Amino acid sequence: MAKGKRISSDIGDDAIDAIKAFGAAAKLARTTAGEGQAVAAARLGVHVQTIARIESGEPGVAIGHVLGMLALYGISTTLQQRQQQPPVENGERPA
Repeated sequence: MAKGKRISSDIGDDAIDAIKAFGAAAKLARTTAGEGQAVAAARLGVHVQTIARIESGEPGVAIGHVLGMLALYGISTTLQQRQQQPPVENGERPA
């Protein structure tokens, strides 16, 4: 279980990986723009610690702050639903 505030203990590794990917993308965009964390914080209207938490992939950061930071640097996101696996019958998945 990843550390963070107000996070369900049921959050899966795939979700944690996605959160960390958002943080890495935000950090890359910020550094590519040549801005420090303090500048990003001022632009987003949050504390500099929030920027550090976003970039480290902490799952307790408000989603609005994460998406807001990405938007500051021109990164958009697209939601995509996973295809569901067919039900398992007799313990085996169809080929």
